[in-house]
Amino acid sequence: MNTVITELIASYGYVILFLLVGLESLGIPLPGETALIIAAAYAAAGHLSISTVIATAALAAILGDNGGYWVGRRGGLALIRRYGRFVRLDEAKIDRVHGFFHKHGAKTVFVGRFIALLRTWAAVLAGVGEMKYSTFTLFNITGGITWAVFFGTLGYTFGRNLPKLEHLLGQISFVVTFAVALSLIFFLGARWVRAHSGEFSERVSNFGERIANSRGLKDFRARYPRAWSLIVQRFDPTGHLGLHLTLGLIISFGALWFFGGVIEDVVHNDPITQLDFILLDWFHTHVTPSTFSIFRAISWLGAPSIILVLGVLVGLVLVLRQRWILLAGWTAALAGAALLDVAVKEIIQRPRPIYADYFSEYSYSFPSGHAMGSLVCYGMLAYLFVIFFRRNRRVQGAIAFFAVFLIAAIGLSRLCLGVHYFSDVIAGYSGGAFWLSSCVTVLEIARRQSKMTLHH
Repeated sequence: MNTVITELIASYGYVILFLLVGLESLGIPLPGETALIIAAAYAAAGHLSISTVIATAALAAILGDNGGYWVGRRGGLALIRRYGRFVRLDEAKIDRVHGFFHKHGAKTVFVGRFIALLRTWAAVLAGVGEMKYSTFTLFNITGGITWAVFFGTLGYTFGRNLPKLEHLLGQISFVVTFAVALSLIFFLGARWVRAHSGEFSERVSNFGERIANSRGLKDFRARYPRAWSLIVQRFDPTGHLGLHLTLGLIISFGALWFFGGVIEDVVHNDPITQLDFILLDWFHTHVTPSTFSIFRAISWLGAPSIILVLGVLVGLVLVLRQRWILLAGWTAALAGAALLDVAVKEIIQRPRPIYADYFSEYSYSFPSGHAMGSLVCYGMLAYLFVIFFRRNRRVQGAIAFFAVFLIAAIGLSRLCLGVHYFSDVIAGYSGGAFWLSSCVTVLEIARRQSKMTLHH
């Protein structure tokens, strides 16, 4: 693709640059940004004028977005109102889109110019959302000019190292696009949870009432009052040794049992190791270069260096807020996970898959340190956020959903990159779940005990 664009720029110069950028902004997914960078690199070689390149790209972006806005406002909105009922797009949902662009339209139009995919559709969506045209025009012009100057300058400055620049920008674009997509998934997931929370709560309540009123449970309570009292205490959510301790022990022992089972299967070459090679070959055969790049960026979020930096930053925040119990738990969680990973690796000493040489992955394979570290780090971080936002259930639900999705994506990335076996990843998750559950359980006991001490 880049070779074709380079040849077109070399033959037609500013004309092809104007067309690619303008049509991309109009809503057609074309490589306008790549064309701008290549044209700027040509300017650095003396074949084009950099000022004309930037001016051409800015003008094309502004005019293209302007066209996209009116396409969305006149054509897109009419189509949605006519056929939207077939995909459950009614007037209420259209009103919500209008409300979004009324509040966040300026940011969306300006920032969207710098994000792949969103750059193509931001103007059309602004038109569908009936964003105020004067506001759209202001941020369309400022965004188009800023974008053209920024990427034109990059292409001109790094023209001799264009492949490296394109690779770097591609990785950044993938990460940003993934973050945007992830945010959209969280938003839709949170809406679904809110919409069905009442129905779910009612079903759980009815199920609990049926169990509580069952004849067998009533007979047990009458015959064994002390045992029943002990059970009630173990499931009391208010006591410092109540429900959280019971659940924590159940999760910890369950995860430890599963962790031990996977270790035994790997050591004895049980059938799970055959599944490891089947999945390894399948991913290596079916993962495309673009998917590979996406998962390489995702995998970076679980790297030890990133977790270390995140650990230090969160630790500093806890120090500034003087949350000493939470600081101790945070430190113990990250340090313990790292030690557990290293210890099991040295004991099992399982070699990496053959594809790991591409990434210079020379440590042992079992368990996956990325899977274990991300589960403990992001799981613990979600726990801290839940504590800080304990009065906002919506925020808590969104945080939990985000953490689960990110942890799962990091584990999947290790399989897609071919640097771990399937059993490595599930062992990392189970070992991480054991340690995370243990740390959270101890933290909950310490926090509740501290509150009881202060009250007395």
